Amino acid sequence: MKSELEKCMAGELYDCHDRVFIERKARASEWCRRYNAVPYSERGKRHAMLRELFGSVGEHVTVGDEFLCGFGDNIYIGEHVSVNIRCVFVDCNRITIGDRVLIAPGVQINTSTHPVELRERLNADWEPGSEAYFWRTRALPITVEDDCWIGAGAILLPGVTIGHGSVIGAGSVVNKDIPANCVAAGNPCRVIRRLMMNEE
Repeated sequence: MKSELEKCMAGELYDCHDRVFIERKARASEWCRRYNAVPYSERGKRHAMLRELFGSVGEHVTVGDEFLCGFGDNIYIGEHVSVNIRCVFVDCNRITIGDRVLIAPGVQINTSTHPVELRERLNADWEPGSEAYFWRTRALPITVEDDCWIGAGAILLPGVTIGHGSVIGAGSVVNKDIPANCVAAGNPCRVIRRLMMNEE
């Protein structure tokens, strides 16, 4: 039988209030409190803290003030990445960010979701007063490939991939994969124009 963590990482319905998730959320919450208290000028200390929590983080990576994450250890960031202020990474499943990526203020990257139909969304084992969580949850990985720019206030929904070199317009809601080398924007996000591929 799969553990709740194995179900989660496989994109299956899982109990998000299983002990393993509660402990990781508590650790990440405390880490966020400490991280956001470190002055921006102490960039070396901030980078060391990113390495302390994230699954991996490359060189020359900055994450701005008021950053929040779900677990932190499901976040994998390449090199030369800038995450601006007030970003939220709900990393119930893996969030992978490539090299040379710009993430503007207020971006949300949300791997977690729930079934749309109420009868599927409600946990059949839940009763008022019980310890069982009343919603059923699943999580799907999100990937932002190299050389992307994610505009301010954009929301990336579970399971999407942003292709190499693409730009996501401010305020966009990305609910499907975006191909490489394009500008995409809107709600739902759609391709507006193609970009010329960078020559090596």
